[in-house]
Amino acid sequence: MGRGTLRIYLGAAPGVGKTYAMLSEAHRRVERGTDCVVAFVEHHDRPRTEVLLHGLEQVRRSEISYRSAVFTEMDVDAVLERAPAVALVDELAHTNVPGSRNAKRWQDVEELLRAGIDVISTVNIQHLESLGDVVESITGVRQRETVPDEVVRRADQIELVDMSPQALRRRMAHGNIYQPDKMDAALSNYFRPGNLTALRELALLWVADRVDEYLQQYRGEHNIRTTWQARERIVVGLTGGPEGRTLIRRAARMAAKGSGSEILAVYIARSDGLTSASPKELTVQRTLVEDLGGSFHHVIGDDIPAALLEFARGVNATQIVLGSSRRKAWQYMYGPGVGATVARESGPDLDVHIVTHEEVAKGRGLPIARGARLGRARIIWGWLVGAVGPVLLAVVLRSMEDAPGLANDVLLFLFLTVAAALLGGLRPALASAAVGCMLLNYWFTPPTHTWTVQDPENLVAIGIFFAVAVAVSSVVDLAARRTHQAARLRAESEILSFLAGSVLRGETALDALLERVRETFAMESVALLERRSDVEPWTCAGSVGPAPVARPDDADVDMPVGDNLALALSGRVLPAEDRRVLGAFAAQAAVVLDRRRLVGEAEQARRMAEGNRIRTALLAAVSHDLRTPLAAIKAAVSSLRSDDVAWSEEDEAELLEGIEDGADRLDHLVGNLLDMSRLQTGTVQPLIREIDLDEVVPMALGGVPEGSVELDIPETLPMVAVDPGLLERVVANLVENAVKYHPGREPVAVAASALGSRVELRVVDRGRGVPDEAKDRIFEPFQRYGDAPRGSGVGLGLAVSRGFAEAMGGTLDAEDTPGGGLTMVLTLAAAAGGGRPDAEPPARVTS
Repeated sequence: MGRGTLRIYLGAAPGVGKTYAMLSEAHRRVERGTDCVVAFVEHHDRPRTEVLLHGLEQVRRSEISYRSAVFTEMDVDAVLERAPAVALVDELAHTNVPGSRNAKRWQDVEELLRAGIDVISTVNIQHLESLGDVVESITGVRQRETVPDEVVRRADQIELVDMSPQALRRRMAHGNIYQPDKMDAALSNYFRPGNLTALRELALLWVADRVDEYLQQYRGEHNIRTTWQARERIVVGLTGGPEGRTLIRRAARMAAKGSGSEILAVYIARSDGLTSASPKELTVQRTLVEDLGGSFHHVIGDDIPAALLEFARGVNATQIVLGSSRRKAWQYMYGPGVGATVARESGPDLDVHIVTHEEVAKGRGLPIARGARLGRARIIWGWLVGAVGPVLLAVVLRSMEDAPGLANDVLLFLFLTVAAALLGGLRPALASAAVGCMLLNYWFTPPTHTWTVQDPENLVAIGIFFAVAVAVSSVVDLAARRTHQAARLRAESEILSFLAGSVLRGETALDALLERVRETFAMESVALLERRSDVEPWTCAGSVGPAPVARPDDADVDMPVGDNLALALSGRVLPAEDRRVLGAFAAQAAVVLDRRRLVGEAEQARRMAEGNRIRTALLAAVSHDLRTPLAAIKAAVSSLRSDDVAWSEEDEAELLEGIEDGADRLDHLVGNLLDMSRLQTGTVQPLIREIDLDEVVPMALGGVPEGSVELDIPETLPMVAVDPGLLERVVANLVENAVKYHPGREPVAVAASALGSRVELRVVDRGRGVPDEAKDRIFEPFQRYGDAPRGSGVGLGLAVSRGFAEAMGGTLDAEDTPGGGLTMVLTLAAAAGGGRPDAEPPARVTS
C-alpha cells in the first residue's frame, strides 16, 4: 500500500476560513463518491462551520482524563480501523493531551499517511517552527503549538486561504470568529491591522517560495532547460566598462513596464583572474543596480557567452541586455564577439537586446598582466641553477671514471631544468634546457667534442630531452604563477568582502576605512583629499598616520576618484597589480564621504523645515487662538470698570467667571507651547520610577465632566516604568481630546492590558474617527482635524502627548474603534519586577 497524500489549507490568522474551505472540499468529494470522513474538526461555536459538518461522517473521538478533567482527541486507532480514502484533520500544529498516542497531532497525521489514507488538514502561518521568533516580534505572543516546517513543505498540495485584514476584522466584529465577550480584546491585541498585515505578508511570501521550489524541482526532474516566462527576469551583462550604467538604466526602464519584473546584473570574470574591468566602475554599477531594486552577481567562467547563457537559464530569465561591442573593427578578426554569440545561441526562449552607447568601437584596452612576483633573490638563484648548474654537472660527469650513460645524463640535466623553473620561472628554465642540450651534444654524444651526432637515436634522445624540458618548465612555471595568483586573489576577495560588508552594514566611519587601507598596504599615512574645482587648493577630508600629505603630487601613491577627490598614500610605491584593490578602497571612501555629507545635509534641512513650519504655525496660533481669550478677558474687565452700567451681583459673577475661564485657557495654551518647546530642544528629562497605572490615571481625569469616562484597569496588571508627572499630562490630554469629540451617548472608555513586556492604555471614543491618511498628521504640532472650532486650542495636545510618551520609552498611536470612532493606544514598558506586590480589587470606576 502506497503512502497517502497530504493537502494543507494555510492561513495567516484564525478566522480566515481554513476549516470552512476544508469542509467545503469534503462535501465536493462526497458528492463525487469519495469515502471521506471527519477524523477531528473543531467548529469553535462558529455557526457556519458547524452547519458544514452536517452530512459528513465523523469518527468517534478518544476521551482522555488529565488533571481531574476529561479531554477529547483524535482516535488514531478508530480512523485506521475505519480506513477511509480521505480523512479530515483540523489544526495540524495542535499539541495532544498528555497520555495520548502521540505528543503532536502532525505525528498522528503521519501514521494515517503511512497507512495509505489521504489527509486534508489546516494550519496557520504563525505555527511554523522557523517563524516563531518573527511572529513573536510582530504580535508579542509566543506560539506554544508549532509544527516543523519540513512537515508542511512535504505536503503534496498547499492552498493559501487569504483574506484582507479589514475583511477579517469585520468578520470578527460581526461575531463570526469569537464570542462577543472576547471580541474587543482580540481586536485590540492580536487582530490589529498591523499584525494581520504582517502575518498575511509572511503567509504570501512563504507560499510564493514554496511555488518557486516546486517549479525548480519540476524543471529539474523533467530536464527542462528552456525558459518559462512565469515572470519577467532581465539579466544585464556587465563588462566593468563605463557603458554598464547605461545598460542598467535601460533594463530598469524595461522592468518598469511590467509588474513583478526582476533585474539581475551579472559580471563574469575569467578563472585565471586576468581582467580589464575597473573595480571602481563595478562598485558604482553594483550600487546603481541595488538602488534600482535589482541584484548584483559575480560569476567565474572562461567562456563568457556560455557562462552568461548558463546563468540566465539557471535563474529562469526571459531577457538579456548587452551593450554593443567596444572592440574596434580589426579586433573582430578574433571572433564575432560576446553579443553576437549570445544572440545566436540564446534560442527562442530568451530575448537578447543589444543596446548602443557612447563607448561603441572605442576599444576595449589590454588586460592587466599579472605575473608571479618571485623576488630578486629567487630569480638570481634560478639563473644560477639554469645557466651555471648544467656546466658544473657536465664537469662532474666528465670527471667520473664510470659514466652513468646517456639516458641517466639526460635525466640529471632535466632535473636541473625543473629546479630552475621552480626557483626562477620560465626564462631560467628555458636557458637551462638550451645549455643542457648543447652540453649533452658536445660532451656526451658520440662523436664527442663535436656538434655532430652520429647515431640517430642519440639525436632523437636530445630532441626529446629539449622538448620535455621546455614542456615541464612551462607547466611548473604556470603552476607557480597560478599558486601565486590564487593566494593573491584570496587576499583580494577577503578585502573586497570586507568592503561589501561595510556597504551592506551602512558603516560611515571614514577614519576606520582609511586605517584599514594603511594596514592593508603597509603605508605610513593615508589621506583622502578633495577640492571644489580644478583651480582651488586641496583640502583633507580625513587622514590617518603621521604627517599625511597635503597634495596628491606629494604622495608615493595617489588614486583619483573623479576629478576632485583623491586617495593619497605615503610610505612606499605600490606595484601596478595592487592598484585594483586600492581603487575599490578609494571608491568606498568616496561613498562613505558622500553618505556622511548627505546625512548631515538631510538632517539640517529637516530641522530647518521643521523650524520654519513651527514658527509659521506659532504665529498663526498667537494671532488668533491666544488673542481670543485675551479679548474676552479685556472685554469683561472693561465692562466691570465701566461707570455707565450698574452691574448686579449675578452679572459681576458671570463676568468674573468669564475672566477666570479665559485665564485658564491661556494657561493651558501657554503650558502646551512651553511643553512643545521643551520637546523641540530636547530638554525633557523624565524621572523614571515604577508605579501602578491606577495611581496616576484617575488623577488625570480631573479636567473632564463627571460621568464622561469609564476606567477599567485589571488588578493583575504589572507596574510600569514611567515618569508619573509626564504620564498624567499624557493621559489628561488624551482623555480631554476624546471627550471633546465624543458624541456623548456613552462614556469614553479608558482600558489597560498587558502584552508581553509591555502595558497598553487604550482611550476609546465613539466619535467620527480619523481617516488612515490623517492618523499620523494629527500628532504633528499645530494640527487640528476636521471641524474643530477655532479657539478650542492650538493643536498641540496630541503632539505633546506623543513627545512625552517617547521620552518615557513608550509609543502613542491612533487606531480605528470597531463600530466607529478613534482609539488612542499608549504603549509603556512594564517594570522589570513584574506584577504588583499586593493584590487589590479591580480598579473599575466611572469618573
